[in-house]
Amino acid sequence: MSLVLIIDDAAFSRRMIRKFLQVDGYEILEASNGREGLEIVHQSQPNCVLADLLMPDMNGFEFLQALQDEGLKIPTIIISADIQESARNQSYSLGAVNFINKPPKEQELRAAVQQAINTKE
Repeated sequence: MSLVLIIDDAAFSRRMIRKFLQVDGYEILEASNGREGLEIVHQSQPNCVLADLLMPDMNGFEFLQALQDEGLKIPTIIISADIQESARNQSYSLGAVNFINKPPKEQELRAAVQQAINTKE
């Protein structure tokens, strides 16, 4: 069973994403900011990470940079309400494998996670 980490400071968003992904049988871990998410990455080595951009303590860009700095190759999908092309481009340049606008559509999210996990394996 694949392990998916959801990093978002909004509990509602984490719950919605969890509900979408549980249909596919993923084991889900949650973090409320990038720093907490990075700790979970070190402990649990998830198969895929879903991260928001705007969070306290360590934002999504800083999280992606930390993964890159540590040489961790975990497929990371950004889920953000930021619709600026610059945010999308910066996410990809920092190693994100996909960028989904909030609120995510269930089918789009499930397909993106499946693709990210299959690519890693």
